[in-house]
Amino acid sequence: MKVDLLIQHAAQLVTCAAPNGPKRGPAMADVGVIADGAVAVADGLIVAVGATDEVAAACQATHSLDATGHAVCPGLVDAHTHLVFAGDRVDEFESRIRGASYMDILAAGGGILHTMRATRAADLKQLVMDARRRLSAMLASGTTTAEVKTGYALDLAGEIKMLEATAQLATLPGQPIDLVPTFLAAHAVPPEYRDRSDAYIDTVIHGMIPAVAAWHAASPFAARRIPLFCDAFCEANVFSRDQAERVLRAGQAHRLPAKLHADEFVSLGGVSLAVEVGAVSVDHLDVTPPAEVERLATASTVGVLLPAVTFNLGSTHFADARRMLDAGVAVALATDFNPGSAPCPSLPLVMAIACRYQRLLPAEALNAVTINAAHALGLGDRIGSLEVGKQADMVILNAADYRVMAYEFGSQPVAGVIKRGQRVL
Repeated sequence: MKVDLLIQHAAQLVTCAAPNGPKRGPAMADVGVIADGAVAVADGLIVAVGATDEVAAACQATHSLDATGHAVCPGLVDAHTHLVFAGDRVDEFESRIRGASYMDILAAGGGILHTMRATRAADLKQLVMDARRRLSAMLASGTTTAEVKTGYALDLAGEIKMLEATAQLATLPGQPIDLVPTFLAAHAVPPEYRDRSDAYIDTVIHGMIPAVAAWHAASPFAARRIPLFCDAFCEANVFSRDQAERVLRAGQAHRLPAKLHADEFVSLGGVSLAVEVGAVSVDHLDVTPPAEVERLATASTVGVLLPAVTFNLGSTHFADARRMLDAGVAVALATDFNPGSAPCPSLPLVMAIACRYQRLLPAEALNAVTINAAHALGLGDRIGSLEVGKQADMVILNAADYRVMAYEFGSQPVAGVIKRGQRVL
């Protein structure tokens, strides 16, 4: 068999293989390690996976890469980011150190609303340039696919501008990370609708959703069969369960699959809502009660945990990942990369936090940022594992053991990145 690329003699070829959907329960502790492993690539897709002696004997490769002494794993998938924004929130970082809470800052007009003002004022070129720099940092940490939310403009023109920035980044020459857009106008109530959250939700439903659905239909994402998700922040002092449900169901009526922010500070029944509407994921889950965990365990909805937020806010109240895993929830991890609550581009650092504070094993953490994260984007059939027929996205590590990604922190675990069979780092 003629192939374009043969990676061989990997100390560990870590497949994260899961042909029947996201991993759950005991399967999360299995990352499918092949010692002295090899993977063959043709036309950007994986065509063979196995022991080096077997794969190499069956392939005639145009290019070959010797991975002796290195573990090779799937490209990392960041299933929750707010990558496109203007400005920073360094002042608020100092305010939190002095004792201000996240919600105190938001109530005073800061937080999301501070970033809203900067993002509305920024032009498209600036948004793209700033986000391109952030993507470079993510790539250096092994991310090969990332979700990107809107929600820092909170008006139609600005939300479309954020989507346009995401589309430009996705098609920018030399920018290899695949991007998946999410519409999150129901992120906060903008100042022009202060004390009129229902009126703002009406605007989102009747004015914004039809427009962004039409934008997506004509976008490069639709041409690549990449969905545009619709999300909402179901949280005390933000949007109620009923308001979030109205947004998600309106999005579904326009063929925008659902995601949901829920249970970050207060549980309002968001997990049950996500399950009821068939959301592809429900994210945060820091205060999800046991009954809601059990309900999520029976659903196809992926629970996306964001430990960098808890770490950045100086809290020790992390989502109960151990309970969720043991209950059978399909758990993913993501950075929540954003300027306020999680200015973190690194999934390996997220893995390190999750292992220490949420008691995940390194194998569980890796499955959570690969195959399960891919399913949290509706792309589990294309990415997230090293299996025949999937996109050839891989990370070559600076170590022979994949567990070093979670064991070390503050170092650079990535030696190289392969995207669609091409070396991009």
